[in-house]
Amino acid sequence: MDKKIQSALISVFYKDGLDLLAEQLQQLGITIYSTGGTQSYLEQHKIACVAVEDLTTYPSILGGRVKTLHPAVFGGILGRRNVAQDISEMQQFAIPEIDLVIVDLYPFEETLRTTNEEALIIEKIDIGGPSMIRAAAKNFADVTVIAAKTDYKVLGDLLVSQAGVITLEQRKAFAAKAFKTVMEYDIAISNYFNPEWITSTDGIAEKVLRYGENPHQKAVFKGNLSQAFTQLNGKELSYNNLVDVDAAIQIIQEFAEPINQQQLTVFGIIKHTNVCGIAARDTVKASWVAALGGDAESAFGGVLVCNASIDAETAEAINEIFFEVLIAPSFEPEALDILKSKKNRILLNLNPDYLATAHAPFKSLLGGVLHQDNDLGNYASWKEVGGRGATEEEKTNLLFANIACKHLKSNAIALVKNAQLVGKGCGQTSRIDALKQAIAKAEQFGVDLEGAVLASDAFFPFDDCVQLAHLAGIKAFIQPGGSIRDKDSIAYCTEHGLAMVITDLRHFKH
Repeated sequence: MDKKIQSALISVFYKDGLDLLAEQLQQLGITIYSTGGTQSYLEQHKIACVAVEDLTTYPSILGGRVKTLHPAVFGGILGRRNVAQDISEMQQFAIPEIDLVIVDLYPFEETLRTTNEEALIIEKIDIGGPSMIRAAAKNFADVTVIAAKTDYKVLGDLLVSQAGVITLEQRKAFAAKAFKTVMEYDIAISNYFNPEWITSTDGIAEKVLRYGENPHQKAVFKGNLSQAFTQLNGKELSYNNLVDVDAAIQIIQEFAEPINQQQLTVFGIIKHTNVCGIAARDTVKASWVAALGGDAESAFGGVLVCNASIDAETAEAINEIFFEVLIAPSFEPEALDILKSKKNRILLNLNPDYLATAHAPFKSLLGGVLHQDNDLGNYASWKEVGGRGATEEEKTNLLFANIACKHLKSNAIALVKNAQLVGKGCGQTSRIDALKQAIAKAEQFGVDLEGAVLASDAFFPFDDCVQLAHLAGIKAFIQPGGSIRDKDSIAYCTEHGLAMVITDLRHFKH
């Protein structure tokens, strides 16, 4: 509905450009209510005003802290012109309708930039201004609100061209701007009082981190960490900790469901987002020992993750090495006491609701953001194309290897034996180099690869990988397929009685 403005309340800190707008209001016969410095400014420019004190019958008090906070002001702004009770009460208490509110806010952020004196900063926290802006914006059905001097000319042009009338659509648009202005103002104040948790203008909290990927880089985390876990002990999580924690949670999510009809107790170790150790055993401690045994060297300073409760026996074993973070769905009290012996050691209680939810990844680049679906699933097909079928034990190991490989940087190869990652090659520019790295890692720790299985995150472009792996003792392979030379690798496996599974599901990770 269109509304002709009959009255306006003006109370602003920044007065540049206000005289022209006020003259336009006066020419349209609009009654102007004003306060303090704004009233003096308008009167100096020969603009007739009614003092707000005449409405409230109270002077400005408490050093100007209370001027407009009164029912006579807020009733005039919030009163609904089409509600009988509101109209009756406004008449009863002689509250005039206020159709236009022009209010800006004390310069809080500007004050922060010019002083560290808390008393001065506190006095620039506006109370009446945000309250009036919110009230007027809430009642946009009847009231127009201007919350920034940049809109003085916009309003003035509308008033002149529309003979003092503002449409509902225009009022709602001004209200939207006003709410954003107040939100940004409140965020600035909140950030002052909560320097460790900065909130951006989109309303999402940003936690200031110690530093970024390297000490010379500043960093924040934007989001709500408590959705994912509760921190039970340790120093604040760093940028690199958070990156590895995310990688650890991603891989442990893979074992929420049974693998080859077996519910596995899994322990994983993450280093620079790559899984450097992971194993499944009957007990938590045995899983830990096996995971560590796959690459005890890389585990130093890593992020540990388990899909079962940490007991005291496991805690004693873990306590023997240095690690940054341990993540688990729960900790037994005695285990917590043991692990808390190091005050900086980060212990995270994983939220099961978060674990059960897929969180699509984002990546910033080239001044924009990439967004994609999660890489869900282990395989799209299970096509046994080699010289024989995989045994049940090999199936379990192949599935386990495929998950481990999925969480290595491409090009990636994972070698698994007895549900233990025993060799991995990752981040290589050729697949054969990734395989050589994986075999070398296994040999470094004296692992006999006879009977081990191999997973590749993408197809074999040639048969050189299966040949080299076979020479090392590997007897079964899992890969997505898709190469124009798949037949070469398949032929080699067929000739030598090796199992090969094609999944039709690639797992690149960059």
